[in-house]
Amino acid sequence: MTGQATPSPIPHAQPKIDCHVHVFDPVNFPYPEDASYRPSGHEVATTDALGYVMASHGVRHAMIVGPNSGYNLDNRCLLDALRRGAGRFKGAAVVRNDTGRAELQDLQAQGVIGVTLNAALLGTDFYRDAAPLLQHLRDLGLWAAVQVQHDQLVALKPMLVDSGVQLLFDHCGRPDPLAGVGQPGFAALLGLAETGRAAVKLSSLVKTSVRPFPHEDGWVYVQALIDAYTPQALMWGSDWPFLRAPARVDYGPLLDLFGRLVPDAAARQAILWDTPKRLFGF
Repeated sequence: MTGQATPSPIPHAQPKIDCHVHVFDPVNFPYPEDASYRPSGHEVATTDALGYVMASHGVRHAMIVGPNSGYNLDNRCLLDALRRGAGRFKGAAVVRNDTGRAELQDLQAQGVIGVTLNAALLGTDFYRDAAPLLQHLRDLGLWAAVQVQHDQLVALKPMLVDSGVQLLFDHCGRPDPLAGVGQPGFAALLGLAETGRAAVKLSSLVKTSVRPFPHEDGWVYVQALIDAYTPQALMWGSDWPFLRAPARVDYGPLLDLFGRLVPDAAARQAILWDTPKRLFGF
């Protein structure tokens, strides 16, 4: 993987699903007064803008992840995008820990395939009472879309495993870039591959790196995930529109970087298309 010196471009015609994007439309869906962060400027990312980006890069479908930034528990912008997408999009919603089955079924009927658990932002203690929510997700066939960082997964793993829910991990699990593949949190993520009900997004490598693009210090984590999960439980995501990015990020170079990290054509096909199509029902 690391032996290639130049990017391997992904053909425009290669079918692609982007499994991690956000939409922000404060004109039509104003941020609530208590929003902890209000995306603005280049971070404003409407459904129309997402469509233009996808068309420019040959991306046919996308998973829109409800953001804690900007909207938090307000899923109206997300649901509007799913409705307007007419089948092109699936969604992950932000809900209360005490959300009941009926509300989850309503979201599911509108194209939501999972619920986010953002421990990286809110901490692990925030989800101490989330076991009933996870059981509802399991019973409905929905995913727990988990974002952890560093060693947070160690604390959450027993609850996640006991719940029996399908687990979808954002951004390569966000390991500490300086701690290596043996760090407890990342080792826990690798171990979950054996359950057969966990999947991981190869996305936002900038969050797993202290070096500038193309983030070579994060490549070892990608390779470890490919080895543990195989392309049949991995998918690619851009993290567009790159909220709070520490440096400039561009969509095309991210796709080319994926080509460099996954040079095998069959593995690319699985990660970019076959696996997310199968797992999420695109």
